[in-house]
Amino acid sequence: MIIASRIKETVSNAQEGVVLTTADFRVEPQFQQALVMLLCRMVKQGTLKKVSKGKYYKPKKSVFGDLPPASSESYKEFLQKGGKTVGYITGTQAFAKMGLTTQITSSVMIGTNKYRRAMMRGGVKITFILQPNPITEENIPLLRILDAIKLFKEIPAVSPDDCIKQITRLIEELTMEKKRKLAVLANEYTPFVRALVGAIFEKTNQTDLASGLRENLNGVTYFKLPISESALPNKKNWNII
Repeated sequence: MIIASRIKETVSNAQEGVVLTTADFRVEPQFQQALVMLLCRMVKQGTLKKVSKGKYYKPKKSVFGDLPPASSESYKEFLQKGGKTVGYITGTQAFAKMGLTTQITSSVMIGTNKYRRAMMRGGVKITFILQPNPITEENIPLLRILDAIKLFKEIPAVSPDDCIKQITRLIEELTMEKKRKLAVLANEYTPFVRALVGAIFEKTNQTDLASGLRENLNGVTYFKLPISESALPNKKNWNII
C-alpha cells in the first residue's frame, strides 16, 4: 500500500527524539484513519512512542532504555508552524540570557498572537503571554525587551531597580533603527510599559522617541511602580510614583 510505505519512510527518515505530528506525514484526508491505525500499530511494536494525541516520536535507545524527546520538542509547535514563526520564547529563560536574572527555570513562557491557557507538556510547564504585535524574527529581540518591562516586578532574583537599569543598558545598545522600531512596538503594550519606555528614552536623550510615546499617554494617569529615582531619575516626568 503506497500510503503505508510513505508513512514508514517518514518514520524511518525522522531523527530520534524529534516529535512528529500527523500533519508531518502529509496524508490526504481520506487516508487519515489509516494513518492513525498504522501509527498506533507502530507504537505497540515499539517503533514509535506517543507523546499526546496526534504526536509521536522515534525513541533514542540507550543502556538505560528509551530516552524521551528533548523538552523543546514538546512546545515547538507553538514557535513554528508551516515554516512560519508564530511564537517566541520569553519570560525567565529569555530574561536570563539578557542578563536580567541568574535564575534557572525549567518552565517555559511563550509569546503568541493567540490566547492560550497554561499547560503541561512532557513534564514542562508552558505558559503564554499574549503579544499584540506581529511576531517576526526581526521583532523578537525587541518584544523580549518590552516583555521584560511589562513583567519587571515578577522577574526572579533581581530587584526592580537593577532590572530597569539593565533594560536601560540593553535599549542604549540598540541601533537607532531598532530604537525607532521599539517605540512603535511599545505603543501596543499597556500604558505603564509605554511610560517606562518613554522615560528610558528621555533619560538616554532620545527625546523625539520619548515625545512620540508621551502623545499616546493620558496625562492624568499615574503609575505606581517600585522604581526609585536612582534607577530612573526622571520618573516623575512620566507620572511614575
